[in-house]
Amino acid sequence: LLKQYKECPNKFSIQYLRNTKTRIIPQAVEDNIIRELQIEKKLIQDKDIPLRYYNYSYVKDLLETKYNQKVSLPTIIDRAKKNDFYLKRNPRKASHDREVLTNYIGEIIQHDSSYHLWSPPAREKWYLITSLDDFSRFILYATFLKRETSWAHILALQTVILKHGSPFLYYVDSHSIFRFVQGRDSVWRKHYTLTDEADPQWKQVMHDCNIKVTYALSPQAKGKIERPYGWLQDRVIRTCVRDNVTEIRQAQGVLNQEVHRYNYK
Repeated sequence: LLKQYKECPNKFSIQYLRNTKTRIIPQAVEDNIIRELQIEKKLIQDKDIPLRYYNYSYVKDLLETKYNQKVSLPTIIDRAKKNDFYLKRNPRKASHDREVLTNYIGEIIQHDSSYHLWSPPAREKWYLITSLDDFSRFILYATFLKRETSWAHILALQTVILKHGSPFLYYVDSHSIFRFVQGRDSVWRKHYTLTDEADPQWKQVMHDCNIKVTYALSPQAKGKIERPYGWLQDRVIRTCVRDNVTEIRQAQGVLNQEVHRYNYK
């Protein structure tokens, strides 16, 4: 490099010079990119569908599975910006300082449920119950239910233990299924049972399984499971709308596919 600089300092550069032309994307691929972005735009503009931003990674996966066409994410974003299919996202909030940190797989399982309109064509909300390994972020359990019960959460625990083994600790919120809270879960105004002095059925099962339980101090402190919820919500809703999913059984099939994608891709 020093020799080249001395020979011609005015033309010297350390930038890479491409000797070949950039690869031209076939027109059929260009058309499919625009077609899928147009569908995305219609979904975002529909006020009955809880989507606010484009998901270019979803479009990338769709091009590969639907058309067998591999396109890079930067290319899709480039076409989106050039054809008015781009919305700037709000900056992410700083991570919460009360998030729990783990050192190994199975140390902590984050367990939660979310009540949401997962499939707008169904016109009803469902519960999504999930269990997530805190260290690996691997989703161990995910299922849709029309009704949330203690038994549903006990069955989720059973599935996790039989399939993946018994964890050291479960990390949950203060939902009445998981925790008795003084002043909230007693029907009597005058009572003497303090918070955590009475155990709900789910917590009794946890004690029987010799699994510890700890509670999040705030919703923000459960950010590690909220992020996968957001990822699943964004993709499941899109697929359910595109496929006109109206039954919870169909939606479960979509959920299973996306959980597999999240865990293994």
